[in-house]
Amino acid sequence: MSGIDPALYQELERLPETQVGEILDGAVVASPRPAPRHANVIAELGATLRDAFTHGRSGPGGWRILPEPELHLGANVMVPDLAGWRRARMPAFPDVAAVTMVPDWVCEVVSPQGARRDRVVKAGIYAANQVPFMWLIDPAMRTLDACRLTGEGWLLAATFADRDGVRAPPFDAVAWSLGELWSD
Repeated sequence: MSGIDPALYQELERLPETQVGEILDGAVVASPRPAPRHANVIAELGATLRDAFTHGRSGPGGWRILPEPELHLGANVMVPDLAGWRRARMPAFPDVAAVTMVPDWVCEVVSPQGARRDRVVKAGIYAANQVPFMWLIDPAMRTLDACRLTGEGWLLAATFADRDGVRAPPFDAVAWSLGELWSD
């Protein structure tokens, strides 16, 4: 837990299981567990990407992708909806609950109450920790914003809407339909 305030981490551990706890910029932030529509987007995207990029079925493989991992990035404890590491960097999953290796990609499924936190606070922490790629998915708007980190900050590489075909970095080797994520 290097860099993480032990008192803040204890506060985080005391949160009820119905909450997702994070330490962001020195403050404990609690959010409700994802609503079913939000959870479905995480599950559907995870299945699509894992099939092609973890298992190599219909795609190149080469990735490790996890839903809601606990990331320890400096003094921050973060729980993205999905995160991925190239197998070349993470040949095996660590045998600990928290991952300290910076992911190669993160995805946040934006909810109305967490939009500012995801788009501003968490995006800033990911950038400061040199996460190369970030996706922001908004189920209400039915959009995916694919961002790439540059020396200037986040660059919006592509935006997809409703049922568009998606080829977005770093997973642009395989096309899939954004419509697969919506529960209707």
